[in-house]
Amino acid sequence: MATFSLSPLPSIVSSSSCSSARSSPLRAFRASATEPSGPILASRSQRREFLKGIALQALPLLFLKYSPPSLAKEVEVGSYLPPSPSDPSFVLFKASPKDTPALRAGNVQPYQFILPPTWKQTRVANILSGNYCQPKCAEPWVEVKFEDDKQGKVQVVASPLIRLTNKPNASIEDIGSPDKVIASLGPFVTGNTLDPDELLETSVEKLGDQTYYKYVLETPYALTGSHNLAKATAKGNTVVLFVASANDKQWPTSQKTLKAILDSFQV
Repeated sequence: MATFSLSPLPSIVSSSSCSSARSSPLRAFRASATEPSGPILASRSQRREFLKGIALQALPLLFLKYSPPSLAKEVEVGSYLPPSPSDPSFVLFKASPKDTPALRAGNVQPYQFILPPTWKQTRVANILSGNYCQPKCAEPWVEVKFEDDKQGKVQVVASPLIRLTNKPNASIEDIGSPDKVIASLGPFVTGNTLDPDELLETSVEKLGDQTYYKYVLETPYALTGSHNLAKATAKGNTVVLFVASANDKQWPTSQKTLKAILDSFQV
């Protein structure tokens, strides 16, 4: 955890601003607490103005010495996640109830995917995490996020099923076609809007009894990145969307890795 120190004020008053410790406003303030008031402090209003001046001079010094705690990124996932059984060059992330509020509430079924060992998990802002609305959230929320500066980022977005269909425990096929689903969830892929022309490719994948819709998108105006891959499925009362993103600089060398991550995602 980051720490900061707040040094006593006299130690940060420069010699150029004070010829000696005796001339320090703080020294004068201390003296005023033990020595009789002179003519300058003869009235209550004069003392009030004097204290106000002390405070105004000390305030910049407090800010000068204060260092806010840093929001450092987490450690590389390879230091704590196990190697993937299917490909040891990746590690396997299996979400459990300890990872997110929605998993603890039972609103999302456990999911998993592989990651390069150099990637790092990043914090999800509380307003986006669903922490404030569990167990009943009306809008989609972000489950987890991972990223690498050179390769891109991935995130898992969960949406209440009722937002897309009134049928309880519906499958992704019950909700509609791949085009219909991405039309509803597109803004959660891009971070803003999705134009139909930005959808390059759709496909359907079956893993056991679970059906997934997969998408390839070219999104030049997306907040998440100009290249996005997505995969969606429904289970229980939730639609789960997995998104892998990269910018133009990352995409040429990372697209193969991002596709492998996307293919590994399952609920």
